[in-house]
Amino acid sequence: MSSFEFVAALLLLAAVLGIVNHQYFHLPRTIALMAGSLLLSIIIILVDRSVDVVELRDWWQDLVASTDLPHVFLDGLLAFMLFSGSLHVDMDGLRAQKWAVLSLATLGVLIATGLYGLGIWLIFVRAVPLAWCFALGALLAPTDPIAVGGLLKDAGLPPGLLAVVNGESLFNDGVAVVVFAAALEWANGHRNTAVAIGLDLLVEAGGGIALGFATGYLAYRALRLANEPALELTITLALVTVTYSVAAALHVSGPLAVVVAGLLTGHRSTRFAMTDVSRQQVILFWDLMDELLNAVLFLLMGFALLSVEISRALLLAAAGGIVLALVTRLISVAVPTMLVHLRQVPKLRSMAVLTWGGLRGGISVALALTLEPSPIEGHYWPSAMRWWSSLFWCRACRCRS
Repeated sequence: MSSFEFVAALLLLAAVLGIVNHQYFHLPRTIALMAGSLLLSIIIILVDRSVDVVELRDWWQDLVASTDLPHVFLDGLLAFMLFSGSLHVDMDGLRAQKWAVLSLATLGVLIATGLYGLGIWLIFVRAVPLAWCFALGALLAPTDPIAVGGLLKDAGLPPGLLAVVNGESLFNDGVAVVVFAAALEWANGHRNTAVAIGLDLLVEAGGGIALGFATGYLAYRALRLANEPALELTITLALVTVTYSVAAALHVSGPLAVVVAGLLTGHRSTRFAMTDVSRQQVILFWDLMDELLNAVLFLLMGFALLSVEISRALLLAAAGGIVLALVTRLISVAVPTMLVHLRQVPKLRSMAVLTWGGLRGGISVALALTLEPSPIEGHYWPSAMRWWSSLFWCRACRCRS
């Protein structure tokens, strides 16, 4: 199956599941898509185990390997999703909550990585190397802006809390990717000092933010020269692709660069460099892009179950991992917010929203699927990582429904 045929099949399935959901179930669209793909995955697994001549799971795994889906998401779809999500962020609210967002996206990610790594190391009775446990902690540290935005869009949250949730979910991706890369190097035997890891984090994150400001400003100047909706739309597409490509070439954070460029475009370019007609068409296009990419992403989330070898020990460890993740998320939210609001204890309701709003999504899955087979016996650990990611999608599904 070619890449074009694969995308065509996914879009057809998204349309069919969408019609069925619209007629009978009336669930949120992304929830219906993921639930439908999970159900199809279970059916495929049962058929594959019952009929010897059918090897559907092998076909799926070969397809994932041939299309290189993890890198397609990390190096392609993620840029468009982050840009689309950042277009609608309230910059005034984000500016008012900048310290809370910064602490959650940096200190919160580090706390979540460390606590989860140590906790899951103990759950495995220290049978898995600690470095791999920290890699899993970094993998599950970033929250998903797509899932969070879809969940809270119509929830009626206070503007300040909504700005914190959206801001954290947009900015912590870049930090978590850097931390994950550092933990992975450690796990593979490359001993970097804490100072070296800190410098890498500062260079990649700071470089990504600076690049986003630069390309966002250049796009703003270009949009002021244009006066045609089609041309202005082309400029925004070029902004996303060029920013992410340059970030990869400079070895700085592409997600952070795209988020900053998107924030500048949504806050400044749409107000001062576009006509009303152009603004409506550009925003409508990116909303449509967001819907299509969401459909593809959540379908792939459900089908990722086909890549997991399930066992009783893995299920028990994963159950403990989910409980640990909730506790870790609560602590990684509580500590930064209390440090920011030293004179005022944050409300429990806000803490609960931030804890349960920390849904994992596509970036965690893509990072897990980029792992090579582990030297640990039975290639158990990458399989465990992929299964944990699938379970977190299921948890996101239950929360969002």
